[in-house]
Amino acid sequence: MFVHLGGDVIIPKKDVIAILNVRAQHSPITQEFLEIARGEKTIQIIAEKGKEKSYVLTREQIYVSPISCSTLKKRAEAIIFTVD
Repeated sequence: MFVHLGGDVIIPKKDVIAILNVRAQHSPITQEFLEIARGEKTIQIIAEKGKEKSYVLTREQIYVSPISCSTLKKRAEAIIFTVD
């Protein structure tokens, strides 16, 4: 299963470690974490400036998504059935 993060980015659901609200960036611990990630160039910004809503953490990358945490959660939990 895959999760669409916005833009043209789709990642395997199994790679998602956490989804954080963009407001979490105001926490000192989160700020430090994001500064380290910026230094390591592991942040991929999908959202347009000012439209960031969530951070999606994987082992290799942090994505800045324009899609809210609740919507990403619903997408990750969605099971798609097909009828043959």
